[in-house]
Amino acid sequence: MAKFDGRPILISGAGRGLGEGIAKHLASEGAIVGVADVNGNTARDVTAAIAASGGKAFAYEADLGRRQAFFDVAEAFARDAGPLRAVINNASVLVYEPIEAVTEETLDRMLSAGLKSVFWGVQAFLAHRDESVGGNILNYSSPVAYRGRPNTGAYTTIKAGIAGLTKVLAGELGPRGIRVNAIAPGSVPTPATEGFVTPEQYEQRAKNIPLRRNGTPQDVAAAVAFLLSDEAEFINGAMLAIDGGIIAAG
Repeated sequence: MAKFDGRPILISGAGRGLGEGIAKHLASEGAIVGVADVNGNTARDVTAAIAASGGKAFAYEADLGRRQAFFDVAEAFARDAGPLRAVINNASVLVYEPIEAVTEETLDRMLSAGLKSVFWGVQAFLAHRDESVGGNILNYSSPVAYRGRPNTGAYTTIKAGIAGLTKVLAGELGPRGIRVNAIAPGSVPTPATEGFVTPEQYEQRAKNIPLRRNGTPQDVAAAVAFLLSDEAEFINGAMLAIDGGIIAAG
């Protein structure tokens, strides 16, 4: 039997990058995946690829920084696939710039996609989850929450907030049988980072990572699958670094 045989798992921001890789991997492990993204075309491309590989997935186009939009997606997914077993709050907007360059528009957009969507994702999951079994909430933080990396003020603030919120929710929702954890992926080249990190910069990053390489979407997807699996049933409130040792080595 597949690891997630028939379990409905909703993923925000799954139209490309790490979210896409996670969606495809979980589907290959038997999950029914809800691929939610502000870009409906990329979401549909991901579900089509999953279907072509024999998996099952549904695509939803929505601005998940809006509470009602996230609730509508969760309701539709529960109708299509059954009560939710897990939600992965992966959506974010990535902008690197000096603190004096941060505009109100940029900050609002980043907070909406990267932080508000986590609150709405948790609430939507609670409203549409399968209450007959334990549940899983997995949030997406980052090594920048633990290290002062220049020009990442807005992004770091969001990811540090998610790290703190994960701990709160682990204590708050644990008594209800819901595990809440977070991942902190390190340097992983994806389409979302192309405009901010050059191939040369990724090459330099690899030289400073203890394992001497950048990560891959598959590295992240495998770790996510573990945290959501029954093998991790006593792990709650953890922050799993998937970074080759960046946080540990400083």
